[in-house]
Amino acid sequence: MTRLAGFAGALLLLAVPATGGGHPLDQSSARLSIPWSFEPWVLALLAGSLALYALGVARLWRHAGRGRGVRPAHVSAFLAGWLSLGVALVSPLDALGGLLFSAHMLQHELMMVMAAPLLIIGRPLAVWAWALPPGPRKAMAPWLKRRPVAGTWHLLTEPLVAWTAHGLVLWGWHLPALFEAALRHGGVHVLQHTSFLLSALLFWWGPLGNTPRSRHGPAMFYLFSTMLHTGALGALLTFSPTLWYPTYGDGAARFGFDPVEDQQIGGLVMWVPGGLAYLAAGLALAGKALRCGTAYSADKISI
Repeated sequence: MTRLAGFAGALLLLAVPATGGGHPLDQSSARLSIPWSFEPWVLALLAGSLALYALGVARLWRHAGRGRGVRPAHVSAFLAGWLSLGVALVSPLDALGGLLFSAHMLQHELMMVMAAPLLIIGRPLAVWAWALPPGPRKAMAPWLKRRPVAGTWHLLTEPLVAWTAHGLVLWGWHLPALFEAALRHGGVHVLQHTSFLLSALLFWWGPLGNTPRSRHGPAMFYLFSTMLHTGALGALLTFSPTLWYPTYGDGAARFGFDPVEDQQIGGLVMWVPGGLAYLAAGLALAGKALRCGTAYSADKISI
């Protein structure tokens, strides 16, 4: 455990952004040099989503008044989620994830249990709609209410569907064959990250979106059960005596780390911080359900 704690501390030091590019470890100077990732399409999507959100908030508050429609707390949550996504995809953590499994797990957790729920709390769909000019925005409303569109959205965000899809994506990509393929092929890696983020957004929409009171119970069950099965996967990685992903053998060795210990740290990242995020969301939803139930009972008594 002492060695694992020391390794975790070293990982935090390695994740500190460095200037310049080049090989992640300069053998000639023994100086760490981990580059930032400036994929044009990633930067474009991040910048576009933030610009549309800012424009939507400005138009909404100008029309309805500051803090109406979307509160400052929602805006702060979106910005925090956006920054978390930026750290996961643009910072040196992205390059470090190609060398250390633990860094890769930290990147995935930032996307799935930090960025995704915070983005959902920010109510991005409603705000982005306000970024559109009045004409297209009004024309879009009846189209979104059509049965095929509304039905598809309801199906994708149904807790059981979202829970199943998120679980299959999570466990499937951690199969050694698929994970190794993502490490070796850029296109597969993009597909992995895209499926992680999209499935997480759909999963978190149920408990953190405008969830009807009748769906609080199922949403809480799926949160706690997800905490259990992701924790189980993290525990398997933590206690496994063998290396699941051989590609990380050389990467960990570059930093003087044992590859199995690197894998154990990655499992702990998924098991503990990830599990706490699901637990916190489940408890918050339980509190909301209790408040809604108390208010409903009070209304009945007053009537």
